[in-house]
Amino acid sequence: MPTKKITAPKGKAPVLKAKTSVLADKPAAKGKKTTGPEAIRDLIAKSLDDDKAEEIVNYDLVGRTSLTDYMIIATGKSARHVTAMAEHLLDELAKMGKKPHTEGMQSGDWVLVDTGDVIVHLFRPEVRAFYQLERLWSPEHLGGAEQNAHV
Repeated sequence: MPTKKITAPKGKAPVLKAKTSVLADKPAAKGKKTTGPEAIRDLIAKSLDDDKAEEIVNYDLVGRTSLTDYMIIATGKSARHVTAMAEHLLDELAKMGKKPHTEGMQSGDWVLVDTGDVIVHLFRPEVRAFYQLERLWSPEHLGGAEQNAHV
């Protein structure tokens, strides 16, 4: 499935109604393992897609902030679903040799997984709607005229 780009209207965050997944722009060469930011992003995207995450949004922040290269926001159906997605994600990242910082695993309302290169926010639907992180990363807040969210 090719990567589809969504540009949010000025002042609006991208709104995704259907289940989506984030896929690699360029697949790694066969037999070659990579651990760069794109490889980490792609591994996270696959893990979330496999775990049936909903409304996955991937922000490419390269050159826009020193905070991270990519930010991924996704929704789980319940606190248990959010926690399970985070646990699977941590297992996959460990296989890659990464040990990210996590927060929120106890409650499962909002779990943060920070690999440094990629920051992942996993929410229950109500919590995601309340905090509206997508709005914070809109073009107006980033200072750019055109910000794309990849889905």
